Amino acid sequence: MTLKYKFNYYLNININKPLILLLHGFMGNINEFDEAIKILTEDFSYFTLDLPGHGKTQVLGSDEYYTIQPTAQAIINLLDELKIDKCYLIGYSMGGRLALYLTLHFPERFIKVVLESASPGLATEAERLERVRRDAQIAKKLSRSIIQTDFAAFLSNWYNQSIFGSIKNHPEYDRMIESRLQNNPQELDKSLRFMGTGCQPSLWKKLQENKIPVLLLVGEYDEKFISINTEMAQICKFAQLKIINNAGHNIHFENTLAFVENIKNFSMQQVKN
Repeated sequence: MTLKYKFNYYLNININKPLILLLHGFMGNINEFDEAIKILTEDFSYFTLDLPGHGKTQVLGSDEYYTIQPTAQAIINLLDELKIDKCYLIGYSMGGRLALYLTLHFPERFIKVVLESASPGLATEAERLERVRRDAQIAKKLSRSIIQTDFAAFLSNWYNQSIFGSIKNHPEYDRMIESRLQNNPQELDKSLRFMGTGCQPSLWKKLQENKIPVLLLVGEYDEKFISINTEMAQICKFAQLKIINNAGHNIHFENTLAFVENIKNFSMQQVKN
């Protein structure tokens, strides 16, 4: 399976510190969590990578290898190749949906899991079909972003969404956009069409089977995901929900200190049977 991917990754191992695997969101890349990692390295080793359709990772197979199932299996294979038996797992947004899939299908590989602004997908076929239709329209705009000014305009429009709150007022917003612009719009098009929320299998029913401690993080300005994660916390055993102040959808960017503090506190909690 990993032969279908050429992953761009960075692994920083300290044998005296537990390892965290961090999965970025849509339009992110290997550097998504850099500011948080600067603090997390006080207590953790870390492993980051570019997901398919992002950064410098290459998909060598057909378009099906952009979907969530083979991507998840390829990440497990990569952990095997690197001789990583178990680790902590953090996923943001799209990376959070992938992290949840990994948690529910490969529970033996993860110690604890942090899902930032994530969801289990859509519950009904009608919802999924409508989301696929909408994502296809957005993907078409991406694929047409031949020149960087078009891509920059797309990004500006993307961050007007209500889930992102006032992210455009953040002093580092321009730096974040510069990082997003390093991606290839045609590859992002494939990621959205094949690993978007409408394409992934619904994980709502499987949530009930979870046996791993899960921390659900949502920003106070992200009403849509507060609602989704409140329902997740009610269904998912061993899950706890934290609403983070002064943040919308992208918590690790808008309130890095609170993001890291919650991860550290969660890692130190005793597991209850």
